Amino acid sequence: MHEAACYEKLEEGKVHCFLCSQHCRIKPGKRGKCGVRENRDGSLWSLVYGRLIAQHIDPIEKKPLYHFFPGSRSYSIATAGCNFSCLFCQNADISQGPREHKSIFGHPTDPEVVVTEARQSGCKSISYTYTEPTIFLEYALDVSRLAAEQDIKNVFVSNGFMTEQSLQLIAPYLDAANVDLKSFTDDFYKKQCGARLDPVLQTLERMKRAGVWLEVTTLLIPGLNDDESELRRLTRFLVELDAEIPWHVSRFHPTYRLTDRPSTPVGTLHRAREIGLEAGLRYVYTGNIPGDDGENTFCHACGSLLIRRMGFSMKKEGLDQTKCKQCGATLAGVGIEA
Repeated sequence: MHEAACYEKLEEGKVHCFLCSQHCRIKPGKRGKCGVRENRDGSLWSLVYGRLIAQHIDPIEKKPLYHFFPGSRSYSIATAGCNFSCLFCQNADISQGPREHKSIFGHPTDPEVVVTEARQSGCKSISYTYTEPTIFLEYALDVSRLAAEQDIKNVFVSNGFMTEQSLQLIAPYLDAANVDLKSFTDDFYKKQCGARLDPVLQTLERMKRAGVWLEVTTLLIPGLNDDESELRRLTRFLVELDAEIPWHVSRFHPTYRLTDRPSTPVGTLHRAREIGLEAGLRYVYTGNIPGDDGENTFCHACGSLLIRRMGFSMKKEGLDQTKCKQCGATLAGVGIEA
């Protein structure tokens, strides 16, 4: 175990955890909503520090990050647990296990081991992913500090429900993030995820101010978050934040506890991409449709093809370093020329 960050002691042995925006008040012997932070005798402890349930080498495009060292590999890690309870979770066996079964699983792995294996495998970055990295922030912090010393980048794949305090801790070491903006209504977040919308929007704004390279993903679920008026509001928010933020609209397939909805029609994703581009976003991508034209990167100025993709593979075609060969416009991103 490892004493938790971002908490305060209350009366009667209770603690207030402000690592994420659930702001759990936890009684002695009880755990927070994430299922992996426990009050023991008036102190809060992380039960998953260094207990990895996943270690994989992934293409960075799998996160998905399309404008952050494209074509590179990322050493991807996770512990069990999550501060959301999404009915459509694709990794429910590992994210919901601590909450549903009270089980803490994973094999002990020192931060030094993660960084050494990332370096030896030629990975440009370490991604904290598969489950919500906020809930294992103490471990992510120790790994990310060591990674930064080795010039290995750090990436969060997150639901964005962290607090200002926890983001301040990780931000100095965080190079990029893909944040799920699951919907643009509070009702969706409450009913489908057990959360709220506003803290996610605040995290996006704070990450942008902190200089973190940011990409956003929205899983479109038929009848729940694919209304065109909602997508227009969502894309207006992103444009006002930064029109160069890549937006990934991804196809839903029935899973976990949300099996009464059909897979997202391909036409819905194409229309969402149109809405994003019409709103003024420069880069909008379709996901979970291998071979779709919406996987490719096009020049925002002249429309020339810059990067061709098929699934997680990519090939640069119309780029000279970071510039479009046709018109000279710069492709936004980090490490594009690498």
